[in-house]
Amino acid sequence: MLSVGWDQVFAWRLSRQFVAAPTAGSAEDVATRLAGVQAQVASAAEMAVAVRSHAPRSLAVGAALAAGTLIKTWAMRGTLHAMVPEHAAAALSLIGSARTWEKPSWQKTFGATPEQVRALVEVVSGVLAGQVLTRDELVDAVLAEPGFAHLGEQLRSGWGAVLKPLAWQGALCHGPARGTKVTFTAPADLAPGWQGVPDPDVAAPTLIRAYLSAYGPATPEAFDAWLSRNSVRKAVLRGWFAAMGDALTEVDVEGRIGWIPSEFADDLAAATLDGGVHLLGPFDQYVLGPGTGDTALLPAEHRSKVSRTAGWISPLVLVGGRIAGTWEQVGDDVVVSAFDAREISGRDLSAAVNRLAEAIGEQPLNVRAS
Repeated sequence: MLSVGWDQVFAWRLSRQFVAAPTAGSAEDVATRLAGVQAQVASAAEMAVAVRSHAPRSLAVGAALAAGTLIKTWAMRGTLHAMVPEHAAAALSLIGSARTWEKPSWQKTFGATPEQVRALVEVVSGVLAGQVLTRDELVDAVLAEPGFAHLGEQLRSGWGAVLKPLAWQGALCHGPARGTKVTFTAPADLAPGWQGVPDPDVAAPTLIRAYLSAYGPATPEAFDAWLSRNSVRKAVLRGWFAAMGDALTEVDVEGRIGWIPSEFADDLAAATLDGGVHLLGPFDQYVLGPGTGDTALLPAEHRSKVSRTAGWISPLVLVGGRIAGTWEQVGDDVVVSAFDAREISGRDLSAAVNRLAEAIGEQPLNVRAS
């Protein structure tokens, strides 16, 4: 078993996630490395890519979505993500394998039986074949079919609860925006080479490896918390990890046992932390990957400052790879709320703000404490 300290883990993650060393690659490269970028808020997805890019391009995520090289769909934890097609297909397969829409609690809340969901998959697949439709256009077409009238309100909901099981089965994804309106289409019509949603046992190694390659060392339970809020049966989850055998290396991180792809074990062991300051945007994968409950990354007493009401995840201040505060932009100022101001060098913070300004195309930005 490999034994390392948290400084090594955070140094390795900062590098792997293009935080310490931004990439010259594309939005697709960043999304691949992060196993998806949360896209509930489009500007947050753009910032996540921009701050990791050596030469940021305006609206890079939007351009990749329009080209079909990224797919926007309801994926991890039922939230919208922009993902490369291979990772999207794998995530949909594993999330769908939990079949949450067959649980009595889901049926009671949303009013759709498993048989109706199955029928919706067939109807929506037929309606969307070769088409891009707004939500209203899609819902009108579905309601024109017998047996779905009672689902009208749920189908029109912006939360998409009844549409999510359809996405997890590969029947739909988000299409190019039509002005301010959301559209839907079939993944096969959007993404060149879409191969459909694979069997979960085939999909599992792809997504587990992608997750651990960015957020490892991590446990099966941490992977499932990121994926489905712990909806996958424990025996199935552990079976997926066990089946990867020597492709994964067991790691002891100061008493916490996790796994990492074996090809990165030497890099992890050699990683060193420089203690630098980095600013990341809202809903950033750096914290969403391990989860806000990971006390090695985010002290428990400060969790409510990052994971806020209505599911909002604050922009992050990182010091030495750990979350040391939050920030917000107010006009030309970056207002920093440090957990402990003594931990953050003013000079390093100013340099981080300058990097942020370059990434989002706003210069200059000033720094002030909250």
